[in-house]
Amino acid sequence: MVTTADTTATHGPRRGRRSPLASIGLHTTLVVASVIAVFPVLWVFLTSIKPAKYATTTDFFKESTFENYTNLLNDTPFLTWFGNSLLVAALTTLLGVFISSTTGYAISRFRFPGKRGLMWTLLITQMFPVAVLIVPIYNIMASMGLLNQPAGLVITYLTIAVPFCAWMMKGFFDTIPREIDESGQVDGLTPFGTFWRLILPLAKPGIAVTAFYSFITAWGEVAYASAFMVGDENLTLAGGLQKFVNQYGAQWGPMSAASVLIAIPAALVFLVAQRHLVTGMSAGAVKG
Repeated sequence: MVTTADTTATHGPRRGRRSPLASIGLHTTLVVASVIAVFPVLWVFLTSIKPAKYATTTDFFKESTFENYTNLLNDTPFLTWFGNSLLVAALTTLLGVFISSTTGYAISRFRFPGKRGLMWTLLITQMFPVAVLIVPIYNIMASMGLLNQPAGLVITYLTIAVPFCAWMMKGFFDTIPREIDESGQVDGLTPFGTFWRLILPLAKPGIAVTAFYSFITAWGEVAYASAFMVGDENLTLAGGLQKFVNQYGAQWGPMSAASVLIAIPAALVFLVAQRHLVTGMSAGAVKG
């Protein structure tokens, strides 16, 4: 009779169990990666609660104060910049989700003249760097009277977010059975009614990715916001933060405090969308 001990001795450790050395290596790697990820954020936060005289030192807990935050909120147009950015990001997110979803659904489900050209256009538009597009887009916005207007920034950000998100949503809709569309037609729904009532509720992961990408695109963009918007009452956060930096130096306290406050909305959007992000991105890549 072969005992358990004999079997273990013959076949070695149970399959699937890591050795102690492998576990140590894995946990060490995870700890190092976590420290690298958290360190910049922690540094900015600790800098934001330091007095100006210690801003460039490592005396993080010496005379800690929230004076940088109170000065930022009371003595600068930060809240105006924050409101402008929130408005632009919210509009970009709403329109980006709607346009990307309808475009992706149309490409996934219908055949129409120019379909292949549209798909190539969505891909090619993502290849142009921002530096190349600033001047032509600036001229277009100027001719339309949209410079220094939130609508101009929203349209500009949609040109960045929609091509990628529409292509991703097309791949996501490809994974949804066409029988659902056919059932909607049997029930007398129009194509848009089928999309809105039957398909869209099944596309929550893809919508979450689209909303997250659209929001981050508008919230963190710098080049277009700096070129298209002037005047403290019109600036977004990207342009406003540049007020804290000049040729003579930088106001590290207010700038780091502003960076912490700016990160809060992005973190909240990520927390709301995170459970759908992996599912949406992987599903969108299945039949892209």
